[in-house]
Amino acid sequence: MTEYIGFWMFPVLLIFLLGGFPIALSMICTAFIFGVIQFGDAASFQLISQIDSVAGNSVLAAVPLFVFMGAFLEKSGIASKLLEAIHIWTWRLPGGMALSTIIMGAIFAAISGVVGATEAVIGLLTVPVMLKHAYDKRLISGTVCASGSLGTVIPPSITVIVLGPVANVSVGELFAGLLLPGLIMAVLFGLYVVGVAVAKPAMAPRTMEGGPKYSLGQKLRITAVALIPPSILIFAVLGSILMGVATPTEAAAWGALGAVGLSAIYRTFTWSLFGNALMKTLLITTMILLIVLGGSMFAGVFFASGGMLAIQTLLNDLGIPAWGVIALILLLTFVAGFVLDLISVVLIVIPIAMPLVLNLGFDPIWFCIAFLVVLQTSYLTPPMAPSIFYLRAVAPPEITLRHMYSGVIPFIILQIITLAVVLVFPDLATWLPEVLLG
Repeated sequence: MTEYIGFWMFPVLLIFLLGGFPIALSMICTAFIFGVIQFGDAASFQLISQIDSVAGNSVLAAVPLFVFMGAFLEKSGIASKLLEAIHIWTWRLPGGMALSTIIMGAIFAAISGVVGATEAVIGLLTVPVMLKHAYDKRLISGTVCASGSLGTVIPPSITVIVLGPVANVSVGELFAGLLLPGLIMAVLFGLYVVGVAVAKPAMAPRTMEGGPKYSLGQKLRITAVALIPPSILIFAVLGSILMGVATPTEAAAWGALGAVGLSAIYRTFTWSLFGNALMKTLLITTMILLIVLGGSMFAGVFFASGGMLAIQTLLNDLGIPAWGVIALILLLTFVAGFVLDLISVVLIVIPIAMPLVLNLGFDPIWFCIAFLVVLQTSYLTPPMAPSIFYLRAVAPPEITLRHMYSGVIPFIILQIITLAVVLVFPDLATWLPEVLLG
């Protein structure tokens, strides 16, 4: 039974987590314990080699740059200008304020890359406005949580930056593959909000008076000022990657520089803002890279101890069909998302799942896109939904956890529908990478 000793790494990891240890240290300690059991003193050399591997990964150099871009945009006031520009076009529509929130979530996700920052900014800007206009608290909660979660499936996403090297898949192809599913999900969110506003007007009162009064020329000018500079930034980052002009790290550098440039254009740049963004970047990047290191050590010991071979043998003995294996992996991902942060799930599940996916003949890009949609769904699903706790941190007391739990359920169903569409129509995930990147 020594070939199954790697399986015991997972319950030991869970014990560390339940004991309150940080996820990175839990993975490192588990890897060290089982490495020593299996390989003795040689385990120390194996674990140290993982430090060199992570430190030398050029793709991960994009992480601090994207984090800085998101942190700077969060603190520079650019988001409030975007919301104003969107709202002047949507306020007369059914559920216009909630619709503005979803559009804002999609746009800010495309220029931030940090899920928590996206939701925090959206919540701070939109929750007071919707409460003022008597929107249903459940609709407010669900809309803000779902809009913030779009940062997982709309590039550039920090989760994707980490996923690419771990899955041995091009980050640019993942970005291209995410575009259509991400837009489909955002459109479904918007259609749901409009449908609720039409079917149950009391949940989203339609404000025909008291909104912003602008002429068409003024609307166009405000929209141009608020949207054109961020659109240029989005094109510089995503466009350069998708067209093969720049690597993710080079594009992230342009994004970081562009974020500073935008704040200068909008006259919100201060050295205090710059220093705060740098400090936040340092804290978040340190946390992410330490988790990546822990995941690499954990996966390295698991593979070296024969864990992958044991899984393949077990699946063959059980006779699980190919689609059953995919369903099992996605189910385990969904459950893991309840208790772990997004990057930790990537580092634990993907190294084990990708060899199975490739051996079964499935497209790795398609699987990674489905994996990310499932991960986003678990991010939104009670009772341990991180998106709900982000909202709890910025929401006023009158919005309770009960409102949040019930408010996210319709959006979870829409995410499951998006997942089903991606699974049934794989071309949604693979067509754009083939067209743009060959």
